[in-house]
Amino acid sequence: MFSFFKRDPLKALRQKYDAKAEQAMLAQRKGDMRLFADLTAEAEELWAQLEKLQAETKQS
Repeated sequence: MFSFFKRDPLKALRQKYDAKAEQAMLAQRKGDMRLFADLTAEAEELWAQLEKLQAETKQS
């Protein structure tokens, strides 16, 4: 009945991914390649989780 109050997990995960990717881009612009690599790896993990969740929701 009140399903419209539930947060969309895909949207929340996408926002986390976008924020992490932006942080990585800013680190790259500053020349901090180590931080850029770490943040990019974290963003890729979030993207993998996002794809997995999307596949699960399509099957349902």
